[in-house]
Amino acid sequence: MAATYLPTLKQLQYLVALKDHGHFGRAAEACFVTQSTLSAGLRELETLIGVVLVERTRRVVRFTPLGDSIADKARRVLREAEELGDMARAAGQPLSGDMRMSVIPTIAPFMLPRILPRLRKDYPDLKLFLREEPSGAACEGLHNGRTDCVLLALPYACGEVTSETLFEDRLFVAYPSGEQPSALPAIPASAIDETRLLLLEDGHCLKDHALGACNRPELRAEATMLGT
Repeated sequence: MAATYLPTLKQLQYLVALKDHGHFGRAAEACFVTQSTLSAGLRELETLIGVVLVERTRRVVRFTPLGDSIADKARRVLREAEELGDMARAAGQPLSGDMRMSVIPTIAPFMLPRILPRLRKDYPDLKLFLREEPSGAACEGLHNGRTDCVLLALPYACGEVTSETLFEDRLFVAYPSGEQPSALPAIPASAIDETRLLLLEDGHCLKDHALGACNRPELRAEATMLGT
């Protein structure tokens, strides 16, 4: 059987860094190597797999379509390699080492102050890196390996992931003083004037949840719907 030569993790790291930074010099700095070392490593990778991944000019670094796909795959391979070390550490001490978590803006300021002190106390060896971003960006980060886990509001189409429900929260309707249609504990969707809704901008799942509760999921931002 002929020998199979596989890309090294270092070569994949160079490729992902170039994809992230779009510049050979900045990618080399991120990898703590010289620019010539990074460039040589990428050329070796292209020679090894027999395809051009990056089109090089004096001013622009442009990935080929196949280069884009391989860079995305390389990111996942690197993340899985990192998980090998995480698994070994977790076997001896659960919730230790680095963890990258994305949290949506409608949850972060309310939930994080309650859970972070407990995490620091119970898991002192856990190093948590937090990122606040909308649901779409959080799920994208989860799939490309930038994020280990996300904290968001369901339902949301986040792709093939494993999810766990932490709690359920209610939606409330706020009316101007004197305009509440009834004193009932629940307000029917028919009593809500969708032309006067104040909603979050597109990209926030809470906006979709609010429109869904009004039985109007097809509505999108209009002049009468102000993002905040």
